[in-house]
Amino acid sequence: MCSTGFVRSLGFALLPLAVCCIVANVLLFFPGGDTQYVQQEKLSKLVWFMMGIGGGGALMFLPAGVFISLGKCTGCCWNERFVMCGSVTAALVGLAGSGYCFVISAMAMLEGPQCATALGWSYPFANEGGRYLLEQETWSKCLYPVSIVEWNVTLLSILLGLSGLEFIICFLQVINGLVTAVCRPCCYKQDYTLNA
Repeated sequence: MCSTGFVRSLGFALLPLAVCCIVANVLLFFPGGDTQYVQQEKLSKLVWFMMGIGGGGALMFLPAGVFISLGKCTGCCWNERFVMCGSVTAALVGLAGSGYCFVISAMAMLEGPQCATALGWSYPFANEGGRYLLEQETWSKCLYPVSIVEWNVTLLSILLGLSGLEFIICFLQVINGLVTAVCRPCCYKQDYTLNA
């Protein structure tokens, strides 16, 4: 019995998650669909870390590709162990990418957006430790970009959720690969005879 079918399904699950991470991160560059803020560099500094484009997006294509490309088991125990060890390595890369996306997104969420306030451009929620997330009446501190707090909170929440799912998928493959490569009995083709 081979576990490559399970691994392939994990790879196919990673693809749409990676694409959605890229889209969510790209949208963070254009608050409300407006391009002027990216041109004026009036975006949150953490958006430029490209957590969804790099960590949750492009970096996820490596484990997804490795998982999907796993071939049929050939019956050779050594081959299956080698393939599973390679998929574990790819899953570790995926864990790093999704972890990066999750941590940077969480930091950006806690810091809040850069926006124009009555006092000029600033991070009005930076020293609140994320308290602004529960106090929606304070969101009006940001005059423009229009609805920037809602924009950032929505997209960063999406990135947090997607990267969390990617992390879980890659972690499942690490466990699956280690169990398959290390702990699984090698050959099921043993001859059992009755000695009379």
